[in-house]
Amino acid sequence: MALEILRPGLMTTVQDEGRTQGYALGMPPSGAMDRFSYHVANALVGNPPGAAVLECTYLGPEIGFAQATTFAVTGADLPVHLNGKEIQPWASHRAEAGDVLGFGFLRSGARVYLAVAGGIDVEPVMGSRSTYTLCGMGGFQGRALRAGDLLPVGADATGTPGRSLPAGLVPDFAGPAELRVVVGLASYRVTPDSLAAFFETEWQVTPDANRVGYRYRGGLVEWVPRTQPRGAGSDPANVVDTGYPIGSIQIPGGTEPIALLNDAVTGGGYATIGTIISCDIQVAGQTKTGDVTRFCPVSIDAALGARQEARARLAKAREAIEGRS
Repeated sequence: MALEILRPGLMTTVQDEGRTQGYALGMPPSGAMDRFSYHVANALVGNPPGAAVLECTYLGPEIGFAQATTFAVTGADLPVHLNGKEIQPWASHRAEAGDVLGFGFLRSGARVYLAVAGGIDVEPVMGSRSTYTLCGMGGFQGRALRAGDLLPVGADATGTPGRSLPAGLVPDFAGPAELRVVVGLASYRVTPDSLAAFFETEWQVTPDANRVGYRYRGGLVEWVPRTQPRGAGSDPANVVDTGYPIGSIQIPGGTEPIALLNDAVTGGGYATIGTIISCDIQVAGQTKTGDVTRFCPVSIDAALGARQEARARLAKAREAIEGRS
């Protein structure tokens, strides 16, 4: 079976859980930006947790089904159409051969996930089917999808139509996003007043926002004066090279903070004042240009507690979908 890309949308790629073992080698994980929406989409159609899906950014694609299957759409809030008729998102549906899936205009959020029974069956690279476009690897020919592409789908999987996620578990992407941050690494390079102001500022997502990182506008940060150490660049934000955890926040020149995300480099020469906690990466990934974001400092213990809560929420969603709650 195959999916035919009739229109590719703005940025549609194949993604799964990502390459989790290559970070020390300089390989970013890639993978779905919104892990909750990704996992729920697979659960709705009866796929295993690691199956590959399509991640569609801002503007959804138009897709033709070559044969009957089960599919589900989750993530950002926008109309979903099957053969021109609006259908429910966060639910599994039956598509017949020749049916066409399309999308309306985005209302809130940024990324939509399309899962089909059997998963997108492209060849794994370094243990993952995720697309890393900067290196042209993984996914479908290492790139965003184009009109005319035929995506292979896993065989012998019919899926389970008629499943849905209870409304109370569907995320709300409207309103300002709050991203929890563990302060550290090179936060000592910022003056105390500037660090406090960073967390009091309402930041706005700029047009420079993609899977590599998001740039924000809204304030200035003052660096503590010093003589740059040997091996560091001339920018006050430069340090001797350091590792970048996913979610690292840099502020080159003291303006427009950058949050590094799934496709970002794993190290470099900019100070990082803190790191967005792992379960809030998906919150960042569902914001778009112009959206307001607030950063909130939290402790390591609070971050670990938030991760457990996120896991429990996903488990509850799976139980509800499978009728075990």
